[in-house]
Parts: sequence; structure tokens; C-alpha cells
Amino acid sequence: MKAWIRWIQDKPLELIDKTFCDSCNISEVVRCLHVGLLCVQRVPENRPSMSSVVLMLSSDVALPPPKQPGFYTERSVNESPSKTLLCSENTFSTTWIEPR
Repeated sequence: MKAWIRWIQDKPLELIDKTFCDSCNISEVVRCLHVGLLCVQRVPENRPSMSSVVLMLSSDVALPPPKQPGFYTERSVNESPSKTLLCSENTFSTTWIEPR
């Protein structure tokens, strides 16, 4: 996830489209990114409620540091794609209910 990588590298501005930089408030955009990362934390109890999200976005309340997102998987650039399973196999079973 590019957002998480840029965040931990302290480079969130690299996520902003350059065509919008002149027309947006950079600190508000970075705050939105911060809140977004809080909303995708691995442990659901660590994620803010929607009322908290509204408060975070509409005020200057201090935000806690985000933790690693639940869906973040880091892979070394040198690793071979064949050695790494990037997705899970989608298997399922179907039960047909038939009358007697």
C-alpha cells in the first residue's frame, strides 16, 4: 500500500496529485490521509468510530499515530513473484437444498 509506505517514510505529500497542490490545503489533505490510515488499522478496536472520524476531520484535535494497516503486505524487491503468494485461493462449496 503506497499510502502506508509513504507515511512511514514521512513522505505523504508524494501521494497528492501535483495538479491539485495549488488548489488545496496541504495540511487538510495530510490530515485526511492520517485519518484514512487510522480507519484501516489491523485491529478493529483500534479504528475510530464514524463520529470520531467526523470530529477528527472537522477540528484540530490531536491524532494518534496510525498503526500498520490490516491489509499491508511488504515484499522485498529482490523476491521472485513465484516464491510469494500474493493472494489467496478463492475456494468455496455450494449446498443444494432439494425436497424429498
